[in-house]
Amino acid sequence: MAASTDFDERVRESALAFLRVVQERTGGLVRREDVADFNIDGQRIALMDPQRGIRKPKQLDAALSIRTVFSIDPGRRPYDDERDSDGYLRYKWRGTDPRHPENVALRRAMEANLPLIWFQGIETGLYLPVAPVWFVHEEPTRHQFVVAFDEHQRDSWDQTSDAQVIDLRRAYADRVVRERLHQPVFRERVLAAYENRCALCRLRHRELLDAAHIRSDAKGGEPVVTNGIAMCKIHHAAFDNRFMAVRPDYEIEVRADVMVEEDGPTLKHALQGLHGRSIEVPRRRALRPSAALLEERYEEFLRAG
Repeated sequence: MAASTDFDERVRESALAFLRVVQERTGGLVRREDVADFNIDGQRIALMDPQRGIRKPKQLDAALSIRTVFSIDPGRRPYDDERDSDGYLRYKWRGTDPRHPENVALRRAMEANLPLIWFQGIETGLYLPVAPVWFVHEEPTRHQFVVAFDEHQRDSWDQTSDAQVIDLRRAYADRVVRERLHQPVFRERVLAAYENRCALCRLRHRELLDAAHIRSDAKGGEPVVTNGIAMCKIHHAAFDNRFMAVRPDYEIEVRADVMVEEDGPTLKHALQGLHGRSIEVPRRRALRPSAALLEERYEEFLRAG
């Protein structure tokens, strides 16, 4: 029996509200069991499928959520689904059969302009929900859907050939995808790899921690764990402003002129006291900072003098 439009809309609106409450309790990240007890009108509807990447509850005609699992392989991008030249991200079909029930469920969500939840894998069994997102177009020959991350991006989608419109739309899409997907997912994956503590001073307050890029976004640095180091905000600022560097052997080097300054206990303990010490790295070798990227950054530090 087909779900009514009203019921479907209420499910999605309530599910998003439920998810916000869960995230307030968990600090933003969720496990499958955290979102398994959503209930509406006496009906339990789990928001994430335990086995599949696409969740279509029996009570609905269209998909409710999608999921991208975490891979420890640093050679892979942090997301399975790539952006195209228009800046929009793509989400792959399940297999190649357009009539597969999960692909049909995704298509119905697209055709009805329904919001979805995208669970992004941070580590095994741990996810960052990105919601709402919408499918705005299907590319059958490439077995994928086009994803929008906000209402403006959703409403501005078309297949125009106007170069100026394409450039403006791409610039906006790049910013939205970076802010809503890449930056938060990168941060959470780096912090998870470093067990939620600064690699330099061991501070554990998540609110005061950042994921510092080794190679910056502006220079083409990818949002992968091996291009990041968990740092508290003061050490992140010092790293970005070349007050210090992390050598390829993971040893911290503070700039020579900073080492001879006298400016109170913060400088003495927070910066000068780190010189010659090694950062703490992730237990998993595959998640540790790239030696090549650290070498590149260290050479920049030396040139800056």
